[in-house]
Amino acid sequence: MKVEIYSKPQCPFCVQAKNLAEQKGYDLTYKMLDEDFSREELFETFPGARTFPQIIVDGEKIGGFTDFKALVDSLD
Repeated sequence: MKVEIYSKPQCPFCVQAKNLAEQKGYDLTYKMLDEDFSREELFETFPGARTFPQIIVDGEKIGGFTDFKALVDSLD
């Protein structure tokens, strides 16, 4: 599974999502706000985003950590 996580500094849910993806051995790309992308790029990619992290799984935007955890749990 290919996972892209768009995160921001000091975001506990971002870290939890990253840890979960690493534990499961997923192909992970972890991007940090203002280092790997700008706010403008975030809103171009995720027009309705209001929270962090924003996560893409296998090319599909799935939402945040809670959505990602639910997806992972459904696969177990």
